[in-house]
Amino acid sequence: MRDRLIRACRREPTDRTPIWLMRQTGRYLPEYRQLRTRYTLRELWSDPELACQVTLFPLKRFDVDALIVFADLMSPVEELGIPFEISDGIGPVAERPIRSPSDVEAFPRSDGRGLGLKVARTIQLVKAEVFDIPVIGFCGGPFTVVSYLVEGGPSRDFAVTRSFLYSDPSSWHLLMEKVTDALIGYLKDLVLEGGADVVQVFDSWVGVLSPDDYKELVFPHTKRLFEETVFQGVPRIHFGTGTGSLLRLMREVGGEVISVDWRVPLDTAWEQIGWDRAIQGNLEPAALFGSREALTERALTVLRRAGERPGHIFNLGHGVLPGTDPDQVAFLVDLVHTASERSPSHADTSLFKAG
Repeated sequence: MRDRLIRACRREPTDRTPIWLMRQTGRYLPEYRQLRTRYTLRELWSDPELACQVTLFPLKRFDVDALIVFADLMSPVEELGIPFEISDGIGPVAERPIRSPSDVEAFPRSDGRGLGLKVARTIQLVKAEVFDIPVIGFCGGPFTVVSYLVEGGPSRDFAVTRSFLYSDPSSWHLLMEKVTDALIGYLKDLVLEGGADVVQVFDSWVGVLSPDDYKELVFPHTKRLFEETVFQGVPRIHFGTGTGSLLRLMREVGGEVISVDWRVPLDTAWEQIGWDRAIQGNLEPAALFGSREALTERALTVLRRAGERPGHIFNLGHGVLPGTDPDQVAFLVDLVHTASERSPSHADTSLFKAG
């Protein structure tokens, strides 16, 4: 297997900086949009054969160092029988948001095993097609999944969620506990049944919280998720956006790799996390809309800040945006590989000098 990504997760030397992109399969790819004329989002990610096909799309265009399984953050919730809708332009929308203690009590309790079998099957199919590249399984972080359930859908400020956790902390903790149970079992399915080589926990929206609130209301649940999903040889990536004030806490919570967005310089973030932990990131996704010259400078800045230290995985600070030119993505992937080539005969090592 091409183990560049896994070696970086372990902070081992690599021949080049590994690169993959969040949402590297999505609306910006013509082949994905063509499939969407025939299938709904739910049909695509709930059918393992279709989901496998979508997962493999990036390899036809880009020399990425990992594939991320095509699924949805709310997959385990749907398997629990909680109805929600998914749309390209909006995201997950809960049909009946959880707003009261009785709603929390009614939320089903499960150890989560069996909730990830469809996605595990997708991973199996992908690995049968491409056995030499790591496959990433993923789940939502407890806060992010619960915020969709409480808010009813995506939000800019998560005011309903924040009101709920302040006004009824007991119900909040009970709901977080139940969701965490489900996520733990779901991840076990992806690894133990599907064979995922790496897992990523997308706690995408946890950056709306202060460090004190994170410590009290999220930390114990997410820490338990990481404590109970230790798999031999399977690294875990812990991701969030707007988490500049939470990085030290996220390190304490868990994950062999902490993934950061573009709002904090990579070296500043890494110093906060600790040089003994791997880091992922952190190009601004909109940089892919700029000129090749501007994109090159921004990508090289990320590499310079990494300083050729072992343990850097190049990624965007969040997902590829709709409307991104796939040729720009191909250019970025090739640029990162070429510029980070460890052999002086294949790369200009002056790119990595301070500056």
